[in-house]
Amino acid sequence: MLDIIDHGNSAGGAKGRIWALDPIDGTKGFLRGGQYAVCLALIEDGDVKVGVIGCPNLPVDDSTSLTADIGSQQTDGTGKGVLFSAVKGEGATSRPLTNAGLAPSKSISMRPVPDISQAVFCEGVEAAHSNQDDNAAVAKRLGITSPSVRLDSQAKYCSIARGAGDIYLRLPVRKDYQEKIWDHAAGDLIVREAGGQVTDIYGKRLDFSKGRTLADNKGVVAAPAAIQDQVIDAVQVVLNLK
Repeated sequence: MLDIIDHGNSAGGAKGRIWALDPIDGTKGFLRGGQYAVCLALIEDGDVKVGVIGCPNLPVDDSTSLTADIGSQQTDGTGKGVLFSAVKGEGATSRPLTNAGLAPSKSISMRPVPDISQAVFCEGVEAAHSNQDDNAAVAKRLGITSPSVRLDSQAKYCSIARGAGDIYLRLPVRKDYQEKIWDHAAGDLIVREAGGQVTDIYGKRLDFSKGRTLADNKGVVAAPAAIQDQVIDAVQVVLNLK
């Protein structure tokens, strides 16, 4: 098994066909019994074609809004566990996990946000991964008064893709930090196929053609397409980019 795992040594890049796998995304969330995910993405010539994310501790009901306690201690009781997937150009879906296997899938989409001040935004639990002070400043500038929902892993992408939340912010903690492709590839596609946009702090699409990291991007901002520019504008003001 270890020899087989060692074959997963692709450098990535703009040419070729690779699978990006994160077997336990959100390790600390997994250890504390909170949110974590199993993430897989097919990348061809730097373009994400397929994304699949299993979230064992997310509520099955897609309409269940994100709440502050969603990242806390979870149980193996019924009503938890969802498999999210997307194929480029074919939309995004969710499928509840059951004791007997997979339930039927259904299409998911981001919810409309007529009043951005009422938007629900989420961020990572770990302060080392995202600048939580800057995230809060962006939310304040947008008029959002409710506190952020903090949860580990790409469960954040899945949550906004199905309309349980609206905005995902992951602002840079330092200038030299580079995001890993396996932390974002599947979630990026699922959100975009659900009607959202995923960019960096400059409004550039995430570029998965540069190798194992998002070397040409800084930070991550994900939101419904209709409000993405407004969120990016707030991010750039807070970060003194304009």
